Amino acid sequence: MLWLKTFHIVFVASWFAGLFYLPRIFVNLAMEKEPAAVARLLTMARKLYRFMTVIAGVALACGLGLWLGYGIGQGQGWLHAKLGVVVLLIAYHAYCGRLLAAFERGENRRSDRWYRFFNELPVLGLIAAVALVVVKPF
Repeated sequence: MLWLKTFHIVFVASWFAGLFYLPRIFVNLAMEKEPAAVARLLTMARKLYRFMTVIAGVALACGLGLWLGYGIGQGQGWLHAKLGVVVLLIAYHAYCGRLLAAFERGENRRSDRWYRFFNELPVLGLIAAVALVVVKPF
């Protein structure tokens, strides 16, 4: 179980690294006018998004293994709340994919300022998830 928990933590941390960095690439894409730089940023964003998706899948599989295989948090309110946070983070991840597709089509309608605020949302998710797991308020 400790190995599974270790892998869960490592893959969640890696997923969050992507959730923090991809919107930062979007900030740069929203500001960039040079076609070569846009192409380079799009390549970076595509590769990062694919990597993040695989990493998120592994993190979720490890988390499900801890929950269903070892019973961690079963029937406890903090885990239900954490699962709600995870669902929101998955939605954020998927929305990043839609934003990336809009950039690829040349249809971005958001400013770099909007992406700067959007980039902060995963921080709230990270704080909520870690607090729920460590403090177990209910």
